[in-house]
Amino acid sequence: MGGDFGVSAMVVHVRLFAMLRERAGTERIALELPDGATVAEALRALGERAELGELLARTPVRMAVNREYAAAETTLAPEDELALIPPLSGGAPAAPAGRERPRTHVQLSERPLSLQALSRAVADPRAGAVVIFQGVTREVERLHYEAYAEMARERIEAIARECLAAHELCAAAIAHRVGAVPLGEPSVVVAVSAPHRAEAFAAAREAIDRLKAEVPIWKREHARGADARWVAGAEPSP
Repeated sequence: MGGDFGVSAMVVHVRLFAMLRERAGTERIALELPDGATVAEALRALGERAELGELLARTPVRMAVNREYAAAETTLAPEDELALIPPLSGGAPAAPAGRERPRTHVQLSERPLSLQALSRAVADPRAGAVVIFQGVTREVERLHYEAYAEMARERIEAIARECLAAHELCAAAIAHRVGAVPLGEPSVVVAVSAPHRAEAFAAAREAIDRLKAEVPIWKREHARGADARWVAGAEPSP
């Protein structure tokens, strides 16, 4: 997008995902804005683009600046990375004692997820309970997942660390697939270990709920004999 802002112009790099990427026909836009423009001003400028205006008018989005969720009044700087985060598919509204330090394991991969590998990742001699949750493709031929990969990894790592501390876990592992996931295969796995089962169950529940609400991942359903469709979701939690 061009603009005549005299000597006080800057360029920010916009990332698009899921239905926004499809509508724009590209995943990146170089957006020219007045120096010191805000996130809200950038969103208005994007809404003036013919390929995005109608979709942005009816789709609630959050904005992330340099992979951190940002408020409308956040000021942008030249060369910032500004990501439009549409509703997330599936989203809806102290260290343990011992010699070993608590640990986390995060994976974002196009390859099938291994329950055995994730179970080993959280194995710990202090743990009296290991809880593993897996979310599996159901009812449709396959799901296709798209992620804002850099931000997704950081958010998943933060969730794992925060759950680990809040529930006094021994270890936490979260893995999510991207790309195509056939019927019956897991798309996400959460594994946690803790001295006691109550903390392990609570941590696993919190981790999957937060992942669905906070991490920029979208899914598209491919059902036999039907057009592919993006799965409706909710605005991401900051």
